[in-house]
Amino acid sequence: MTPSALALETARTLVRMNTVSRNSNLELIHFVRDELARHGVASRLTLDDTGSKANLFATIGAGKPAGVVVSGHTDTVPWDNQDWSVDPLGADVREGRLYGRGSADMKGFIGVAVAQVPAWLAADLPFAVHLAISYDEEVGGFGAERLVADLRAQGVCPRVCIVGEPTGMIPALAHKGVYRWRCCVRGHAAHSSLTPQSVNAIEVGARVVTKLADMAARWRDEETRYEGFDVPYSTGSVGVIEGGIADNVVPADCRFNYEFRNLPGSDVTAMQREVRAYAEALEPAMRAVDADAGIRFETICEMPAFLAGADDPAVLLAQRLAATDATTLVAFGTEAGLFQRAGTPTVVCGPGHIAQAHQADEYVSLAQLAAGERFLLGLTTAGIFPARGRA
Repeated sequence: MTPSALALETARTLVRMNTVSRNSNLELIHFVRDELARHGVASRLTLDDTGSKANLFATIGAGKPAGVVVSGHTDTVPWDNQDWSVDPLGADVREGRLYGRGSADMKGFIGVAVAQVPAWLAADLPFAVHLAISYDEEVGGFGAERLVADLRAQGVCPRVCIVGEPTGMIPALAHKGVYRWRCCVRGHAAHSSLTPQSVNAIEVGARVVTKLADMAARWRDEETRYEGFDVPYSTGSVGVIEGGIADNVVPADCRFNYEFRNLPGSDVTAMQREVRAYAEALEPAMRAVDADAGIRFETICEMPAFLAGADDPAVLLAQRLAATDATTLVAFGTEAGLFQRAGTPTVVCGPGHIAQAHQADEYVSLAQLAAGERFLLGLTTAGIFPARGRA
């Protein structure tokens, strides 16, 4: 199976655009906006604080009963220091695969979706189809958070949302949350021969890191398993740590980033509260040396866990469109939890496989793109679900 020429070329065009999260995504957003405008479909853009990135929201069938959100993110992870055999921005098609950064995660899906707009318009669907295309998913879901808030403010209440992350076209019912913080320890510097007159920020930070490791071990040993996940319990890890200026100077500063990937239904607020309580217990001894010493936390990202029931309307719709009774769970985070938290029944289902994403020579097979196109064309079948509300 192969996708239509329009779907493949649209996907290739998007892959050729460098939308690594550190860059602007406006080239891609403006391309999609202009493609939609050619078919008479208006787009609503919401910008980030810098004005260099934007979400796009467009309704095919404005004024019709509330329908389906088709959601994807524009940003990609970088390819620095990866050993690619093809150009990451080349969008090469070889041996039944589309290669390039973002081909699987998730420009292939966005390209296929944009290519279906003429078919959706021609079908004169009895419900609206919404395209929701976001920025900065890879670094914390910041774009989707703003997009969802904007939709709520505009009174847009879709029936269901399909997040097209790569699941091999098997509807995914759940994923863990992804929460990240930066812990900043302020100590008191001194010559290393005068350690009693200092507060060693690295040593204090190490105690908090050890606390995080102990918590992760407790979840591993005691948390109720959620079978179906690759790791069926909540996890915690430290990813980056910095501090110190010289071997003979007691460090005044230490910073480290950590994350929790919590099971659906677990209380991530309580997890972080436990870390803060431990840190606060360390502060009196620090401030006995220097009143300005202490520990503070910065939130990096909050991607809520996602869990849908087998009878959820979004799941049932995705199974019908994918012509399968199967469901799966995914290990990676998505924007699904943000849409679900806003009250929209949501499912994760899209072409490609996460094993190819974020890797050198990332690719999505043409057969998967074709399956994704067939899935989205299935929306032209009238009566998929009864009308309720207005778009």
